[in-house]
Amino acid sequence: MGKKQVRMQMRKIKPKVAASAPPGQGATRRQRERYVQAGGMLQGYAPDFVIRLGYIAMGVGVACLLAIAALIIFVTPVYGLPVAIAAALAWVLPIALLASFIAPGFRLALRDRRAEARLVQGQLVGASTVSTSIGLGMVMVQTRGGSEQYLVPPARLKQIPGNQVNVVLTVTPNLRHVRSVGIVGQRMVPRVEPPVPPVMRQLQRIPLITPIALALAVVIGDDGVALAPIANSALHAGLSVLVGAALGGAVYGASYLLQQRLTGEVQALAPRT
Repeated sequence: MGKKQVRMQMRKIKPKVAASAPPGQGATRRQRERYVQAGGMLQGYAPDFVIRLGYIAMGVGVACLLAIAALIIFVTPVYGLPVAIAAALAWVLPIALLASFIAPGFRLALRDRRAEARLVQGQLVGASTVSTSIGLGMVMVQTRGGSEQYLVPPARLKQIPGNQVNVVLTVTPNLRHVRSVGIVGQRMVPRVEPPVPPVMRQLQRIPLITPIALALAVVIGDDGVALAPIANSALHAGLSVLVGAALGGAVYGASYLLQQRLTGEVQALAPRT
């Protein structure tokens, strides 16, 4: 009887172990959270550059607000308030995209301006003058806390050799911008930089082109229909929003499929172990 009870308990416990989430999901979630906390798309760039980019984004946002006001003022007497509101809604999307992409990095850049950079020391694992971010290379360092990856301006990677040496990075605490790279040890082997495949350049441009194309598609589709002479005001406003959303969805879908294809091509170029 005792053996049968033990077997029944073991059978009850096994499904609970099988239903547990795989460890890779937690690591992926932590990497995504860390990526967002470090500025997202603006991670690795110089704080002064990000601040200038933030001021430009503010100017674009003000221009979008002026466009919204102009549409409300001038379209309302011609086609009615519903159509004017539908036309103005399209200009909210560029403001939202700028806020989501620029605002987190801009806030971190303001902190890095006053913060003291920290030192990261460890053994060099690998380096490349190209990464998924435009104008930045990549360096991987094995520290006491594990493997760390940083985006670095390519000019600072020229002094990194091909042999395994200890490196010292000066990194801002928020945007993780690498201000300097130091080598500890002999530079015995020169580092050979492989040619950059064209597909990598195309993959770099996708995160920049997609929001711009998406905003343009929504604005052109929505406002183009809103300014067209349609008699029924409710139908006019509905068609404006529908066409803008359809064009925006088409651009997003095409960008997603293109990114998946380019990512597959890049992964196919990686050496298999």
